Amino acid sequence: MPCLIAAPSSGSGKTLLSLCLTALASRRGQGLQAFKVGPDYLDPQLLSRVSGRPCRNLDTLLCGQEWVRRSFAWHGSQAELTLVEGVMGLFDGRGPSSHGSSAEVAALLDLPVVLVVEASRQAGSLAALVRGFRDHGPPQVQLAGVVLNRVGSSRHIALLTEALASINVPLLGTLPQHPALELPSRHLGLLPPGELADLEERQGQWAQLAEEHLNLDQLWPLLAPPKPSGGDPISWCLDQHRKGPERKPGGLPIAIASDAAFHFRYPEATELLEAVGLEPIPWSPLADEALPEDCRGVLLPGGYPELHAGPLAKSQRSLQDLARAVRSGLPVVAECGGLLLLGQTLGDGEGNSHPMAGVLPFHAQRGELSLGYREALASCHGLVVRPGESFVGHEFHRWQLESVADWEPLWQLEGWGCPQRREGWTAQNVHASWLHLHWAGCPVIPSRLANACVRAEPLPRNAAFSSPMKASPPPSMNAGA
Repeated sequence: MPCLIAAPSSGSGKTLLSLCLTALASRRGQGLQAFKVGPDYLDPQLLSRVSGRPCRNLDTLLCGQEWVRRSFAWHGSQAELTLVEGVMGLFDGRGPSSHGSSAEVAALLDLPVVLVVEASRQAGSLAALVRGFRDHGPPQVQLAGVVLNRVGSSRHIALLTEALASINVPLLGTLPQHPALELPSRHLGLLPPGELADLEERQGQWAQLAEEHLNLDQLWPLLAPPKPSGGDPISWCLDQHRKGPERKPGGLPIAIASDAAFHFRYPEATELLEAVGLEPIPWSPLADEALPEDCRGVLLPGGYPELHAGPLAKSQRSLQDLARAVRSGLPVVAECGGLLLLGQTLGDGEGNSHPMAGVLPFHAQRGELSLGYREALASCHGLVVRPGESFVGHEFHRWQLESVADWEPLWQLEGWGCPQRREGWTAQNVHASWLHLHWAGCPVIPSRLANACVRAEPLPRNAAFSSPMKASPPPSMNAGA
């Protein structure tokens, strides 16, 4: 059975240990399936790049426990090795509870926990810390051992080893202070792999550090894959809910914004779109590409458009095609960063405003951080939601919207420490919100999106990039922010 790599808090080194083990597996020619607990996009991108397999998120709050069980068993059993990287601290979940935490996932999947502790300023106190995490609960966890990060001298290691021995917890290795283990970050997350120019070199160093500093005789058996159980979770997921249209040969094309500005997307989003009869086609607004031929819909995922606001404003072909697609009735679904592309203007990090597609009546500027799980109660009949339906999503953004028109909201959002508020923009063919959803937890959304794509007329190519962009919203637009 594989292990879950957890820590007392964020920044302790669980991603570094996961990358070192994954890099070593790659060097040894062994396929490794990585999983990430929680709603993270950036750690999974790094693990996917190093392993060569899409990293899968295990999130009981967004997807439910049964999906987590099935996804883990299905994908984990198809590789030689498997590991799960936790989220935040071991018992950190929604609000002050452990619901959705690494500990909950470890208990659900019966996974032993490897605790990574940043030990640069500790000695005997390490025993008290580790004992607390070992014995705390519920949920109760099975502690397989500890890996110490940022240890100093051999004397320091000896002190820490003796402290762990006093509570009968094995030391499974160390991560030294090393330049390859210093990962740059932004917005409370790591840089995407595409922005790490030395990633290939680092990968070799991670593998070497694993061989030199980790107790692989004890750790490698903790990467054994789970036993096969159940079938394809995508098929199971759609079987539980309303299905979309039958898959057609070749599928109906749907454009997915995919570039350095838009890359926050779970792999299941593409798989679910294919399963309901659509053909996802990558589309780069940052490269000023026209929407794909015979496009029937557009998906705008999250990312960092605010870091590319200037170049995006110059991508007139892409912006005009997007505005025309909305006015023509093509279904458009936008999340977080994708939402920003639809507004009137987008402020960059220096406070300069840049024109966007101009189909939603708001301006976006840097503001306070909005972070956490949210429960959404739909208040209108939109493209992919119906009144009274509820969804669970995750919100994480530093940009805020200034509306220039008054509209009815898409839904009401609330979460721990977050008062209820109106949020979202919707029309018969538009769904735009700050909220990140994992479609495995709400497969009715890709099914309804597919139905809308079937009804839509493809964007005429002879009209592309031929008229000035209009700044008016589509008919019957509802909004809230």
